[in-house]
Amino acid sequence: MIYRTFNALLLLFCIQLTQAQEIREIEVKTTVKDVTVFIEGAQITRKKAVDVPAGTSLLRFTDLSPFINGKSIQLKADGNVIVLSVNPQQNYMEKLEKSAELLNLEAQLEKVRNEIRKVRTYLDILNEEVVFLQANKVIGGNQTLTATTFKSAAEYYGSQLTTLKLKELERKAELDELSVKERDLQNQVNTLTGKKEYANGEVLVKLEAKRAGRTNLELSYVVGNAGWFPSYDIRSTNIDEPVSLVYKANVKQDTKIDWKDVNLRLSSANPNISGTAPELQTYFLDYNTLPPVYNRTVTEVSGIVRGQDGYPLPGANIRVAGSTIGTQTDFDGRYSISVPANATSLQYSYIGFVTQTLPVNRSVINVTLIEDFQALEEVVIVGSGRKEKLAVEDGLAGAAQGVVIRGVSTVPLQQVEKQTTVDFVIDLPYTVNSDNQTYTVNMADYALPAHYQYYSIPKIEKEAFLISSIADWEKYNLLEGEANIFFENTFVGKTVLDVRYASDTLDISLGRDKAVSVNREKITDFSSKKFVGTRKEESRAWKLTVKNNKSKLVNILLLDQVPVSQRDEIRVEAEELSGGKLDSTTGEVKWELRLNPNEEKVLTLRYVVKYPRNRNLVIE
Repeated sequence: MIYRTFNALLLLFCIQLTQAQEIREIEVKTTVKDVTVFIEGAQITRKKAVDVPAGTSLLRFTDLSPFINGKSIQLKADGNVIVLSVNPQQNYMEKLEKSAELLNLEAQLEKVRNEIRKVRTYLDILNEEVVFLQANKVIGGNQTLTATTFKSAAEYYGSQLTTLKLKELERKAELDELSVKERDLQNQVNTLTGKKEYANGEVLVKLEAKRAGRTNLELSYVVGNAGWFPSYDIRSTNIDEPVSLVYKANVKQDTKIDWKDVNLRLSSANPNISGTAPELQTYFLDYNTLPPVYNRTVTEVSGIVRGQDGYPLPGANIRVAGSTIGTQTDFDGRYSISVPANATSLQYSYIGFVTQTLPVNRSVINVTLIEDFQALEEVVIVGSGRKEKLAVEDGLAGAAQGVVIRGVSTVPLQQVEKQTTVDFVIDLPYTVNSDNQTYTVNMADYALPAHYQYYSIPKIEKEAFLISSIADWEKYNLLEGEANIFFENTFVGKTVLDVRYASDTLDISLGRDKAVSVNREKITDFSSKKFVGTRKEESRAWKLTVKNNKSKLVNILLLDQVPVSQRDEIRVEAEELSGGKLDSTTGEVKWELRLNPNEEKVLTLRYVVKYPRNRNLVIE
């Protein structure tokens, strides 16, 4: 009796223990509240109040992006709750919902494809009828063949064959029309989504609560397939007015989750002729060395980005490696991007495809991207205790002072400077759909006081570039990016606003001005070689001509150079500079000229190189 009572108590204890250890699973559906978009990637924040029972619970956050960086997941919970583990996963049984626009396009595409299959079936039937008719055109049997019978048979055969062939032409024309419609619909679908069908992203959170109650949860993580890059519109009416600079953010995301009315923050954390002004290289002179070669052929790169199937990829990203300079392909997969003088490579990326990095060695680069068939691996992160905010949110310093924003076409925003980055906080709720399209936000319109000066290096290019110099540019928090240049109400081309190498003033090239002519030619009468004792002497002379064809006075900075010796036995002597200033370290010769309307100035640059007569030098 006692033994049976003990067994019953033991069984009851085991049942209670099993019930106490059972983990309750709670599905949590959230909405995106805050988004911080980086140059590449975005941090998503979701908030939700959840009723949590006492003990251990497993929360399953559903309907998330499949591109979550598992290492970036943070979970904050108030109350007496301890986070035990955080595990991201992919739910392939529940696919992410598609937008109504995408579903409508896919329905139209399927309807067109059904029509194509129907037309091809009709063509097959017509071909069979033609074959049957041709196989039975011989008049046989015991009937007597008369002229009337032959004529009747020929007319019947000709009439039937004509009818069938005309029907065939009609069906082929219909097929061609449907094929064009299919291609257009497929291209439109490609602009809204990648070719793959992605799983439903989820995050599993195991937590322990000392008592039942409602707790406020904040889930944040970083996702891929999102980003932004800056671009600018720079306008100058004339050289007596300030420069107008419109600061634009180009935001794009294809995370498979729409951002509806979110608190949006942009963070800096990560025409057919270029208006980029040239840069002069130091001319070092030594034995067996060549003068510097200036390759100005690659200042702009264009091309087409396609997939392996040959179809163009609209909305593909192109970025100058190591910078924020970027652009996207258009509907036909075409792109064009201005590149700075020191750019070495371009990165090409598209959702569902392997990113490619190619060197900038030609002006036309066509790219074929390869689909990425690698499955998304599950990343498991286990931790305990409460989670802290990401480090990028530390070091808040305050809004930038002294920035004047004008115009009515910009969105209301604040600029927040951090220790190493700048954030642009948009004050109004903003929507960015996951449709693989670029949303352009006009963040600011500045009127920048500027000093205008023409700039030319005729040794590299016999052109005059109008340069606008802006002081105190740091307070505007500019990032490097492409800029469209408008001068005197005319679009004059594109340039690169590269602030990485700016000093006290930011120089913006406003493009070439044909009204200021510059020329450089060698003076053969003064170019000679002679022997003086044990040494050789070689002379070089150049004539530089500058003319102002404008109706206003202009200031122009003219640059040239003399070689710089790297050996004591090689001596370079400047014989005539026409008032130019020589930097003996770099060999740069600088003239600062003021030219009245229609005024022309002629300058002479002459130098002599002396070196041992038994050695050879290659001199320009």
